[in-house]
Order: sequence, then structure tokens, then C-alpha cells
Amino acid sequence: MKKICYLVFLFSFFSFSQKKINLNSPDGKIQFQFELKKDAPYYRIMFGNQLLIDDSALGLIFKDAELQKNLQLGKPEYQEVDTTYKLVVGKTSEARNHYKEVTLPLTVKDRKMVNIVVRVFNDGVGFRYEFPEQDWKSYELTDEKTSFNISGNPTVYSMFWGSYDSSHEALYHIMPFNEIPKDTLMDMPGMFNFSDKAYLSITEANLRDYAGMYLKKKEGYLETQLSPLPGQEEVKVKAKLPHHTPWRVILIGDRPGKLIESNIITSLNEPSKIDDTSWIKPGKTSFHWWNGDIVPDTTFAPGINFKTNKYYIDFCAKNNIPYHAVIGYGGMAWYKSDASGYSVVGPATDLTQPVASLEMQKICDYAKEKGVFINVWVHWQALYPQLEEAFAQFEEWGIKGMMVDFINRDDQEMVNIMEEILESAARHKLYIQFHGSFKPTGLHRTYPNELTREGTYNYEQNKWQKKPITPEHDLNVVFTRMLAGASDYHLGGFRAVLPENFKIQYTRPLTIGTRSHMMAMYVVLESYLSMVADYPEAYEGEPGFDFVSEVPTIWDETVVPEAKLQSHVVIARRKDDNWYIGSINNSEKKSVSFSFDFLKEGQTYKATIYGDDAETDSNPNHIKIEEKTFQKGDKFQFEMASGGGLVIKLEPVN
Repeated sequence: MKKICYLVFLFSFFSFSQKKINLNSPDGKIQFQFELKKDAPYYRIMFGNQLLIDDSALGLIFKDAELQKNLQLGKPEYQEVDTTYKLVVGKTSEARNHYKEVTLPLTVKDRKMVNIVVRVFNDGVGFRYEFPEQDWKSYELTDEKTSFNISGNPTVYSMFWGSYDSSHEALYHIMPFNEIPKDTLMDMPGMFNFSDKAYLSITEANLRDYAGMYLKKKEGYLETQLSPLPGQEEVKVKAKLPHHTPWRVILIGDRPGKLIESNIITSLNEPSKIDDTSWIKPGKTSFHWWNGDIVPDTTFAPGINFKTNKYYIDFCAKNNIPYHAVIGYGGMAWYKSDASGYSVVGPATDLTQPVASLEMQKICDYAKEKGVFINVWVHWQALYPQLEEAFAQFEEWGIKGMMVDFINRDDQEMVNIMEEILESAARHKLYIQFHGSFKPTGLHRTYPNELTREGTYNYEQNKWQKKPITPEHDLNVVFTRMLAGASDYHLGGFRAVLPENFKIQYTRPLTIGTRSHMMAMYVVLESYLSMVADYPEAYEGEPGFDFVSEVPTIWDETVVPEAKLQSHVVIARRKDDNWYIGSINNSEKKSVSFSFDFLKEGQTYKATIYGDDAETDSNPNHIKIEEKTFQKGDKFQFEMASGGGLVIKLEPVN
């Protein structure tokens, strides 16, 4: 970490009888106000002259104690930090970490101590509870009373749940805050649109050794709900001191794009625990489960065998796709199991033993010859009981990583299991992608071998749902779930149809939205291991596949020059000297414009543009390809079809 400056202010003149404290962002636009009252500590948040969060109570309830009422405030400690740090994988390679901080020491009569630490950035607020070492040695937390008293009646974008156990895959509800049903679990991140100059999102960062957080509407305000430990409902967290909660994060901006650009979540995580990260190779991967395990008419029998995997390895090698996924075939996993189907695990399941028809070592050796890495799919319940044994075998075969699927929990036990998987995987030089998982919380800074997570209702649904994934849903994901981090989405469907022609197809599934929309999703979404999930013949010779083959998955810089909720978004990401721009549209045909203000001054860029035109209205797989040149400050206006999109590759002209 490069330290630019570090200033500590200890206000010796602070009046301890004073119970109100203000902390402003470095640019002065966000104000966090704290007040200690007899019944609880309270906070509120202003953005400019607008109140976003009114008086909101803080507190924690334990089996044997309460840290909420009758608290005493000690001497606050202030500091301002302005540093930069590197990310191995992410939407930027270097991030600025600039905030003002106050630590508020609180005690109760029995001398139990907790610090509330608040950091105010130019694009949001983070705060958490910290438990220093003290005579109180451990705790069992039953409730966290952190609340969010939303001011006014903003439009809310959120997923609702009936229980804590879920894959976090659902459509979003969009409604005025006042219409949110009482006592309904709300997933995070959620988006709160106050006006065209005020946007807010609530989520969490650095979720480790703690329970996942939800929100529930009480008497007009939102209160934190924690996923309980398995087998009971009362206890949410068990911990030994010293300990701390995750950061409760409130992203704030005068435009929705500012929330997408924010690096607060990684800034609130610890630096990498992996010293040598040279083996971590982000990229794209095949994933033939999505397309229905398609192979061409050949002389070999498709199945869990070498030749089926060789077909996809050859395709990856030819088209700059670094990874091939060994999954199984026809609903059966590649490893020995006495259970039927992917979603269940039997007592005799063994990840160190491939099924008899699969030659794993031969597959890995062949892939290495072709310059392709092998990853595998596993069920977490099959993996965890033999974690070290399985990882040692994977490393010996030459496997580079895996999808760990069917998580479906975010209680403290599962949060710790997932971190244990990442730690063990790093020792064996393996990457992880979590599926059926809760939102990311910035842990890819600490464990950069986590390349992506699912936790999104995505294109796999087109295999079995009568109502396909819509362009509107894609946009909702960008302004909600993606604010937390990488979103694995089963990308790459190259068979777009008009909405009236959609039908369920488990093999060769169809998609709604134009091909340029699908191409743009590789830029618009953040994911460090994007899928190229269709089958080789769906891509070969098809316009636009050249862009899919070459588009990066990690970035040096991300900006959002144009975005409008429920309408469209334009995201520009830089890798080295090249820029990649992706735009996606809702179902309403429209003209969109943006400015190239983010380009390097004085540099001319050659632009290759893939987009929609009049023919796309009737043939959504049609792409118009053209070339232009642009410089910093140039304006660009373009048309997008219903469900349309645009991608641009910008290369500097020498």
C-alpha cells in the first residue's frame, strides 16, 4: 500500500458532556451526524442539503447483555486517511482510499466496551462495531439493532425473501418505499432513488466470521436482520473477543453511475493474504452445462469422457478462451457419487475419484499442451468433508480452479466455511467461483483467488422458465447486485429471438435482447471469470464472436459516462491503453449519447463499434459493425433497438 498522507486529529478540547458529533466527507458533501441518547445511539446522513437517512438507532443484543441503552461515550478519536492500494482482480487495478474517520468508544454500566467506527468517503459511509480485548471474553449475539430510517419516499429496487436459506436469485421488486410490506426480508444491495440528484444503496463489506445481513421494514424504518446459526433461530453470531462486525455500507451519489464506480467495498477489506499471486489468472471459461452439453455429430459418443472435453478444449484453444470447465454430462457429475443428479450428494461421494469413463489426468495434460487451463464443477457438500485431500489431488492433476455450487446459506458457519475454502484453495494455487451464493462483500481484495460469485437470477433461467430473463432485469442487476461486486451470469447465448418467439429449450437455450446486448454484458457486468457458455458451433463464423474472444475480464479503470435507472447504462472500462465500452438498453428503442471525457488528453483512438440498426428490429442477431475515430471530449450518439446494446473497442492510434 502506498501511503500518500495520514493525518491524525485528537481533539483535546472535545467536551465529553457533548453527545452530538458531526463527521463530513473529504469533499464536504456527505455529513454523518451522531447523537447518543438514553435509549440508544443514533445517526443520520445528509447529502448536500438533502436528508437521506433520518435518526436511526444503533445497538446490539446479546444473550447476557445489551449494548444499546444507557451507554456512556468516551473521548472520540478522529483521523483522515488518503492512500492507494493495488487490486489483483477487480474493476480497477489501483484504488484510492480517502476518508475521514471517527472512533466512538462506548461502555455500559458493567464496563462492557464497544467502539463504533465510522468512515465517511466522498461516495458513501461505512461503519461497524468493534469489540476490543477486555474482561468480557466472548459473546452470543441474538440481534443487531442497526437501523436505517429512510427519509421521504424514494423508489426502492430490492429482492424479497421468505427465509434466510436461498440462492439469492430472484427478480427485483420496484416500488415506493412506503409500499414495502412490513416484516419482509429484503436482500442487499438495494437501490434507493430519492431524485435525479440523489441515489443510495445499502450493503455490507468485509463479511467474515459473522452472519449475513438483510433488512426488514418495521414501523416505517428498516432494521438489520441476521441469518441465524443452523438448527435454531435465536443466536446469530458466536465470537471470542477481540472481534468486529462487518462494515455497514451506504453508497451515495448524485448519479447512479457513481455507485457503480465506487471502491468503498474493497477499501473496507484487508489487503491480500496471498503473498504470491502470479498464479492467479483471470479470464473466460467454457461452461457446456448451460447449452445442454452439445457436441457435433461425430464418431465419438458424448458423455463424461475425454473426447467430449477435448472438443471444448480445442474450441477454447482456438478462440483465446483460457479455461475449459469439466462438469459432467446429462445431469451427472464428473466425480464418483452414489447420488442422482448435480444438486444432491451421497455418503459415498468422492471428489478424488473421477467416474470410470473420465480420464482426468489425460484431460489436464491435453489442455496444457493446447495452452488451456482446466477448472471443475463441485457441490460444496461434496468438497468440504475432504477439502485438503481433494485440493491436493486437483493440484496434482493440474486443475486450476473450480465452481463451488449450491451454497444457499449465509449464516456465520457458512461464511466461515467459504473463507476456509478460499484459504485452502490458495495453498494449492486454485481459484474459486461460488454459485448459489450470497452477494460478495469485497473479499476478492483479501483473497484474490475468488474470481466471481453468482447470487443473481441469470440466463440459466431461460432453460426452464416460461418468462425469460428480460433486458429490464439485466439493467436492474447492474444497479443493485453488481454494486456489491462480481456477478456470474451464464453469459454468451448467441441465439437471440424476439420476445414473441421465445420458448423453453433446455438444450440450445434462447435469449431475449439483441446480440449486441449480450456482447455488451461482458463489459457492463463485473466478473473476473466470465462464461462463454454456448457451444462451439453457435459461435464459429458468427459476427461479434471476435469481440467476445478478446474482451478482458479485469480492468485498470472503470467509469460510467451515462446511466438511467430502468432505461439504459453505458460503462467504459480500460485495460492497459485500450478502452472497452458496453451499453445495454431496456425494451424501448431509443437514442443515447455520451461524451468521451474519460479518454487521454491529446490521444486519438480508433474505434471498432458493434451495434444495432434497422435490421436488428426483426433479426436480433444482426450486428452493424463500423469504424470511427474519437478524442477526449468528443460526443457520440447511437441508436439501440428494443433490448439492444452497443460495444466499442478503442485502441490508441500511434
